[in-house]
Amino acid sequence: MKKKSDCTIGIDLGDRKHQVCVLDRDGEVVEGKAIGSDRDALRTLARRFPGARVIIECGMQSPWTSRFLLDLGMEVIVANPRKVRAIWQAERKSDKRDAEMLARIGRMDPRLLKPIRHGSAEAQQELLSIKMRDALVRQRVNIISAIRFTLKSLGHRVSNPGTARFHKVVLEQVPAECVALIEPMVGVLAEMGEQIKRFDGLIKRAAEAHPVARHLQQIVGIGPITALYFVHKIEDPGRFPKARDVGAYLGLCPRRDQSGDCDKQLRISKTGDAFLRRLLVSAAQYILGHFGKDCALREFGLRLSERGGPRAKKKAVVAVARKLGVLMLSLWKSGEDYQARMA
Repeated sequence: MKKKSDCTIGIDLGDRKHQVCVLDRDGEVVEGKAIGSDRDALRTLARRFPGARVIIECGMQSPWTSRFLLDLGMEVIVANPRKVRAIWQAERKSDKRDAEMLARIGRMDPRLLKPIRHGSAEAQQELLSIKMRDALVRQRVNIISAIRFTLKSLGHRVSNPGTARFHKVVLEQVPAECVALIEPMVGVLAEMGEQIKRFDGLIKRAAEAHPVARHLQQIVGIGPITALYFVHKIEDPGRFPKARDVGAYLGLCPRRDQSGDCDKQLRISKTGDAFLRRLLVSAAQYILGHFGKDCALREFGLRLSERGGPRAKKKAVVAVARKLGVLMLSLWKSGEDYQARMA
């Protein structure tokens, strides 16, 4: 068995090549070079420096890379890119300097990197299926907008039956000379609709098979997509000693700029996962909307919006979204059933 290396390795991940910087126990650079962005190159690095601490920055390739290096016995720290200002604010930025800076910060105190925890490969697959569905939904909206704009420019208007049914009715509402023009795009919409339904079925089955995600769907406004995404992104509820701490993690708490007697009231930080934050905000908008069911969360939000003032409704939506996150984590920790009048 090889002796565990006491080196610290910073890796700046790239699409074709990774830039590597290796520091010894005294902080001296013992190696700095580019390696291939494949498993064989990482496996060779792990053999040369067994058990070494590796610092990488969170990005597109960091999930599989971190899991692969962990399986090879390395100590892996995934740095939060929002916290590594010494890198992205450097006056002379390069991949080589970035790799060395990651290694030096990781060698000094990894907590400065605000490490990010990636989930399992199975969790990533389910998260990606949700994001792929979202990409299809967004593209469908863009295509419908393009069709509407085209018809409007020709002097024709169509009804608004909803995105899921638009392709079924639009051809019946336009003159025959316009059918050939928009028919190809309408066919694409029909195929998109089928694929979105397929993703909906996959996500719903995954959420039903996950006991926590199924439990969280008791909450008004929380469906399988939001519940499953929340569970996989949080992964371990014990990460948060207090349920309220999840609000800051989601980026739904105000930023703070306090100095002396000055303590400014700023807007929310928008840190963390933007997609999860969008899901919670959408759920909050549903709760406060015309079709929202009567519950304590709705009453709380409506009271805030009735106070008036600039952006009162937007503030109410954000506050309800934050409470939703706290409520979901609380139910997860306690295992209790949701009581709509006690939210």
